[in-house]
Order: sequence, then structure tokens, then C-alpha cells
Amino acid sequence: MLIPLSNTPRDYAWGSPTLIADLEGREPSGAPEAEVWFGDHPGSPAEVLDGTGRTLDAWLPAVAAAHGIPEKLPYLLKLLAAGAPLSIQVHPSKEQAVEGFAREEAAGVPRDAGERNYKDDNHKPEVIVALSDTFTALAGLRDIAATRALVDSLGDAPAVRTLRGHLSAGDPAEALRSTIGWLLGAARPAEIEEIVDAAASTSSEGFGAELALTRSLHRAYPADPGIVVALLMNLVELRRGEAIFVPAGVLHAYVAGLGVEIMAASDNVLRGGLTPKHIDVDELLALVDFRPAEPPFLAATPAGAGAEVFAPGIADFALGHLVAGEPARLELGGVSIVLGVAGGTTLTGASGDRIALRPGQAALATPDESPLVADGGGEVFVAMPGA
Repeated sequence: MLIPLSNTPRDYAWGSPTLIADLEGREPSGAPEAEVWFGDHPGSPAEVLDGTGRTLDAWLPAVAAAHGIPEKLPYLLKLLAAGAPLSIQVHPSKEQAVEGFAREEAAGVPRDAGERNYKDDNHKPEVIVALSDTFTALAGLRDIAATRALVDSLGDAPAVRTLRGHLSAGDPAEALRSTIGWLLGAARPAEIEEIVDAAASTSSEGFGAELALTRSLHRAYPADPGIVVALLMNLVELRRGEAIFVPAGVLHAYVAGLGVEIMAASDNVLRGGLTPKHIDVDELLALVDFRPAEPPFLAATPAGAGAEVFAPGIADFALGHLVAGEPARLELGGVSIVLGVAGGTTLTGASGDRIALRPGQAALATPDESPLVADGGGEVFVAMPGA
């Protein structure tokens, strides 16, 4: 089966008022449009356009037995449009999620409570691929020698000296743990302000982009300790078609741009700044991988003419990418969701079913439609289970 899906944008405050509308070729709504979810997650399940009026979380269980498919998807596909920076955050591993969810359930913490850390018992690794010409993100903790050089350029204000002292404590991972623990847990607002002021007034050829981001973040989140946490992170500017993979434990934040995102079906987020929401410092410190690392770029693997796959090597998901200048063919890994992002694309399944997609439109493809063929000159992404 090839079945069309639809959903409406979520109006989180950080959303762009124009990026999703421009992709879909319509007038902006006037409200921020942050994400469109294509999946069966109960937070915003897609509508199945087969005349039944059902959403995907109800449709899948109703047809699963007859078609030999799972009742739930292991992934969630999104369009994400950041008009302002998202919070700095980290996601747990599967084991951490199971333990944390059980702990909060036993403690009777309501699942919708603001202080709740674990909404479910699943991990939430994710991949984002840039759709805008550039997509700006923070991902992982920078090489500590470079971070120390950046902080050395900020002058000698008392709070900067304290920051420098934490960054000199122990091995690199321990120094970064000490620094982030201090910034989020013990630093006074006046100390955060002093460091931010020093960064905002500093010019540096080597760290110009990082310091410019500091000034931008200060306007959006005055005196937020996450502004200084961001100074410790890799600043990444993806070009269109480039991707990063964010596994468990990696601090990250999406800053600006339009992307297609795929993640495990979870809502577990622990925040580390750039937010008015609850920050559980101790739990955050227990989850973060403090080892410095290069930005987590993910290259696509060729999958035949006109096809490639972003495959991070996990069971939950892989993300196919088809550019149908000539007919492109992709073997599906299971129940899949296809999202149009450019031009017009006609999908043809192995059964002979056909469906046309414009940018922003999506369709569900059952495994018996593999291989899926795309033509018409458009561009689509295909969410599917991983290996």
C-alpha cells in the first residue's frame, strides 16, 4: 500500500514563521511553525488520508495483522524549522531510559509534570539533514585545547578566571564535567553575565563565529548559563544535504535552519540551558558523554542510481534519500514514510500502486511495495527501520 499522510505544524516559540511555508509553497500562517511530525507518536500522530479519519497511531494496529506489519513504528520523521535556537539537550541510552522511567514511575511523578525527565522507556538517537542552504547546530564538546584557547581570549575578569580554573581540572572529560556542573548548578547569575559580557566584547579571528553566536544567544536568552555551555561545544554549519548523527549522551542544540529529522520514537529530553524549562543538573551530568570529540557528521552510503541512505547503524531507523532526475530505486527496510522536499515526485511501488508527492507531502509505504521507485524530477526522504 501507498497511503497519503498529513499533519499540521507545531507552533513552538522557536519555530520559523516562513521556512516550512516556503517549502510547501504557501503563504505563512503568521505563527511560528517549528515541526511537522510524520509518524504514529501520540504527541502528534499523522492523519491517514484514506477516508477513515484515523490517525496513524490508530490505523497501524487496525491493519497490522492483515498486512503482516508492526502495530508501532520504531522511528519518528519530522520537518524541523528553527527560527531561534532550541535548548541545549541530551538524550539517554536505552538502558538509562528504562531505569529512569521506572524510577520516576515508582516515585509517582506525573508524566506531564514539568520536572519529569523520562516520558517513556526508550532512547532517542537522531539524525538531521539540512534542507536549507545552511543549517547551524551545536553538537558535542569541542577539543579542550581549542576551548581553553577561546576562554583565554576572554580577558581576566573574576568569573572568567573561575571558568578557566574549572577547564584546567583533571583530564579533559573531568574538566568539562566540572565546568558544566558549575555553570548550571553553582555559578551565580552575575558570574554568567560577566563571562557573557566578556565574550560579547571580544573579537577573535579563530573563534569569530562562536563569539557572534554568543551575542545572538544573549539577545534571545539573557544571562542563561547555556550561553556559556554553548562556548564549550562544536559549532557546526551544515550545507544542504549534509547530516549529523546525535547518539545518546551527546550535548546538542539546533540553532537555525530547515532540516529533515529522524529519531527513535521517544520524547526523552534532558535540558542543559537556553531554556526556561526545568533543568535537572545531577541527572544531566549522569547522562552526558563529556569526552571531547569532532562534530558527529554522518555521510550517506550510495544505494543505487539516484539513491543513498543515511544509516547510523542502529535498529530504530535509517533515512533514505532519492533524487529522481532519472528513476531512482530504493529497497525498503520495513514500513516506511516518504516525504517530498523538492519538486514533484511520483512514487511507484512493487504492487503497481502510485502516488504523487509535492514538497511537504508524505506517504506511508508498506514493505510489500519494495523496491520503491521515484521519478518526476523531485526529491524525497524515506524513513524506515534500520539494519
